[in-house]
Amino acid sequence: MSELTPFLQQVKQSLHTNSFIKLTLANYTGTEADLKNVYVRLVEIKREHKLSFTFRYKTRDIVKNYFYEEGLVVLKDQIEAGFNSLTLFTAQNDVLFLLRNRKWTVRLVPATMQVPGVKAHDKSKARKIETLNKQYLVDLKLTDVHGKVFQNAQDKYKQVNQYIEILNPVIKELPEGSLKHIVDMGSGKGYLTFALYDYLKNFLNQQVQVTGVEYRQDMVDLCNQIARNSNFSGLGFVQGTIEDFEAPNIDMLIALHACDTATDDAIYKGIKAGAKLIVTAPCCHKQIRKEMVKGKRSNALDFLTEHGIFLERQAEMVTDGIRALVMEYFGYKTKIMQFISDAHTPKNVLIVGRRQEVSAAQQEEILNKIKSTKAFFGIGYHHLERIAGLV
Repeated sequence: MSELTPFLQQVKQSLHTNSFIKLTLANYTGTEADLKNVYVRLVEIKREHKLSFTFRYKTRDIVKNYFYEEGLVVLKDQIEAGFNSLTLFTAQNDVLFLLRNRKWTVRLVPATMQVPGVKAHDKSKARKIETLNKQYLVDLKLTDVHGKVFQNAQDKYKQVNQYIEILNPVIKELPEGSLKHIVDMGSGKGYLTFALYDYLKNFLNQQVQVTGVEYRQDMVDLCNQIARNSNFSGLGFVQGTIEDFEAPNIDMLIALHACDTATDDAIYKGIKAGAKLIVTAPCCHKQIRKEMVKGKRSNALDFLTEHGIFLERQAEMVTDGIRALVMEYFGYKTKIMQFISDAHTPKNVLIVGRRQEVSAAQQEEILNKIKSTKAFFGIGYHHLERIAGLV
């Protein structure tokens, strides 16, 4: 009988009695280059329990999943390949198996961990916006009356939840009750506007007034009817444009997929209103691209920008980068992150700014960054800096 048999039997028994927590192989002296450790845990994949092996190398991890019997064979092979320190964590105790002077010794110590349960590998993510008894999701044709998401609405439903997931930690950073009035510029059919109101009102229990601004009167009428059907008394929609709408008391301004410089107009309205949060998903970055073409400069990125598609992408990044800098000049801590896109939303960048203090020295440094960026790309002006009075 192999000296490893008692240890492998302990592992097998812990799996059989559901007391297995995890397993660590350490002190590797084998021949495989850069291998340091092997970690084993339980996962559930397509409703089947498996052993998940993480092979930790110096610069990377490799994960492989095995059924129990196969995993035990792999475990034995790995130990024999050169691991000299084995630790099995179970609900009853920790089993330490150490190779010393070419002999294995075993030591039992009181359990240091609690059984966490099997982790779901194919996990169905908990959604902030649940579907049951949500009349607005029915009216917007995302779900049926039983709360089942329609197949052709899966992407939109994921987008709605991703949107809330992104905003959730930012909103929670604010003092409770500080969001009283939220304006969504260019709210369209209102998918995200409804979801945000639902989340704030029914998930966070906040008393808010949310206003959706939309140019198309038919969309305004439809959304107001859906809000009434859902008894969302604090949610309303008005006809108007970003340029014309005025609301001096805005705590949070949202502008998703406002075309080209309309995004800048919305950002500046939020800045002027002293909004605590500004959230934008820019679209159609034409203004800066035209400036880059007109003031074409020879620089280290010539090999990229000589191609139209790369010039377009570079213009998008420069446009949004300068937007973030302008927001930071006015005291907004900014984050630029990926936002789920689908057929309704071809752009997938979200800029989130949270208002905070900014010093004169920081403002001077930001202005220098904007100036040097424009000089590098041959940009005469950025629309947001112009309307904000920075040029």
